Amino acid sequence: MSDTTTRNPAELAIIEDDAVVSSPPRTEALVTQPKRRSGLRAMLPTMTPKLVIGILLVGAIVLFAIIAPLVTQNPRNSQNPALSPPSSEHLLGTTKLGYDVLAQLAHGAQGSLIVGLIAGGIAIVLSLVFGVLAGYLSGWREDVLALVTNIMIVIPGLPLVMVIAAFAPVRSMQLVAFVLGITSWAGAAYVLRLQTRSLRTRDYVYASKVAGERSLRIILIEIMPNLLPLLAAQFLFAIIFAILGEAGLSYLGLGPTDSITWGTILNEAQSGQALGQGAWWWFVPPGIMIAALGCGLALINFAIDEIINPKLRSSPQAARNVRKAAKSKGVAA
Repeated sequence: MSDTTTRNPAELAIIEDDAVVSSPPRTEALVTQPKRRSGLRAMLPTMTPKLVIGILLVGAIVLFAIIAPLVTQNPRNSQNPALSPPSSEHLLGTTKLGYDVLAQLAHGAQGSLIVGLIAGGIAIVLSLVFGVLAGYLSGWREDVLALVTNIMIVIPGLPLVMVIAAFAPVRSMQLVAFVLGITSWAGAAYVLRLQTRSLRTRDYVYASKVAGERSLRIILIEIMPNLLPLLAAQFLFAIIFAILGEAGLSYLGLGPTDSITWGTILNEAQSGQALGQGAWWWFVPPGIMIAALGCGLALINFAIDEIINPKLRSSPQAARNVRKAAKSKGVAA
């Protein structure tokens, strides 16, 4: 009689359990488990190629906006030769009025960044008020805030901005930024409202309410930290929208009248018939700068999206781990 048949059922169960415990786990299961990050690191984007490229692009443009105006000539100096092509004296040539294009590009970088930051700040503040408050509150207060948000969503943004800018007697850079800010917050507010409504049903929020905490403290301490990645993404999107919106308004002649931005450079190039005269150095550099800044901010925004949506963060790494496991398994075989 075999040894297996002489053992009682309890001994057989112990032997089977030991075999299960001692058997090594599958390689695919080990390598596909993502490394968890805790604390503040969990709220920061992972250093990916798109994040590095985005930071380099945005950082280079910001440094250019800070340093270049200090080493270039007056952007309104008309003593230079008109429509001079790029040379050692004028690296990016001159305009029809003799303005140095490099000097205008440097000062225009400051103007465009200021417009983007002001408009982005206004948009994110309004989205916090109408999004987070509407998501946390209930009853008629939520309905009123949600109604205002829905009305602003259905109103077309660009025509509204054009109407407001056209009726303004003097369009300063701050006024254009303000108009762009108050017309671009509704989409972010809608997203924040949905996320806040989900967070207000969590156990720790209920615990704070039961403990008698004030609503303001609950919003600032319990809800806002969970919205920081989403707020950062919405802020970057608002900056992109503002810079592109200002460039579009300026190209149509509705931009700032007393400041230099990349959009005003494009408007002057269009009115000066730069394309017809072959003065490519007049309109190509500001177009490249707008595209580079938008691309850099968008890449950073994509990296932040990986924090908001865990699937975007774990899926590429899991796919790479599976491929590595399959490759190592094939080599071992």
